[in-house]
Amino acid sequence: MRAAKYIGEGRIEVGDAEPRLPGEGEVRIRVAFNGICGTDLHIVQGHMDARVEMPATIGHEMSGVVESVGEGVDLPVGTQVTVMPLRWCGECAACLAGHQHICQRLDFVGIDSPGALQELWTVPASIVVPIPDGVSLEHAALVEPLAVAVHDVRRSRLEAGETAVVIGGGPIGQLIAVVARAAGATVILAEPDAARRAFAEQQGAIAVDPIGGDLAAVVEERTGGAGADVVFEVAGTRGTALDATRHARTRGRVVFVAIHPEPVPVDLHRIFWRELEVLGARVYEREDFERAIELLAAGAVPAEALITRVVALDDTMEAFDALLSAAAMKILVDVQGAHA
Repeated sequence: MRAAKYIGEGRIEVGDAEPRLPGEGEVRIRVAFNGICGTDLHIVQGHMDARVEMPATIGHEMSGVVESVGEGVDLPVGTQVTVMPLRWCGECAACLAGHQHICQRLDFVGIDSPGALQELWTVPASIVVPIPDGVSLEHAALVEPLAVAVHDVRRSRLEAGETAVVIGGGPIGQLIAVVARAAGATVILAEPDAARRAFAEQQGAIAVDPIGGDLAAVVEERTGGAGADVVFEVAGTRGTALDATRHARTRGRVVFVAIHPEPVPVDLHRIFWRELEVLGARVYEREDFERAIELLAAGAVPAEALITRVVALDDTMEAFDALLSAAAMKILVDVQGAHA
């Protein structure tokens, strides 16, 4: 089989690899599509060299079909699936408290262990999630990032009729806006890129340019001066982290979604003055995956519009270069299309 591997110094190399037969309790998947996310970009940029073991087969936003199963697995060959790429220890304090998804020894599959940018991928059956036949394999590759958005919105306790501000209109920000709209909320999305603002407006959000416009004024106007019920900080910059608390109402919730690798300033006086709740939101749980699949199957997610382009496995490096140089939404790798 063939696989795409990160080899260091900003390079992905595609070549032959040895497939692994599924052992007891394992499933081997014929990978169909793999989406490239911001974490993958960080890996290829060398920001996570201390964490990944090179050469590293990365990738975790995927879809595929069950090719074979090991002993004790009751999952029919040919079943469409995705993978919730989290393996936890079951023994640490977080796991024992029921928070396995943020296990203190978490193995994020596709980062800490081999991922989906390979034609045949063997994983534990416990992390395999079936996909209904009515959902295309292309669209099913969006389940993982959509589950991130579902988890973020669930953490926020957003309710129908409330107002949410989403700061950052990349793929996750757009998906949070879609999930929030599906929950019955009014959504104001702040994003400097005009194409991404246009996309958000097409999905029913109120889009604001935070550089050329006045986000605070729009929030005040739309909420009668009260502020938003929930603010999602998805942009991941020092400025947006500081600005996030500014837009929340008294006792509003501010959810930090973006990864800030270094400490950044936060307006603690605003948190005190308005009795704000500050929440972290990291990855997802099984119920988030199941809800994401429901939303896709119901046509509530603009999957086709989110997918900017699809490339063959041999062109994986080109896809990374394209994401680094342009504001694309989502690029998928057709893993079986290496020789297309």
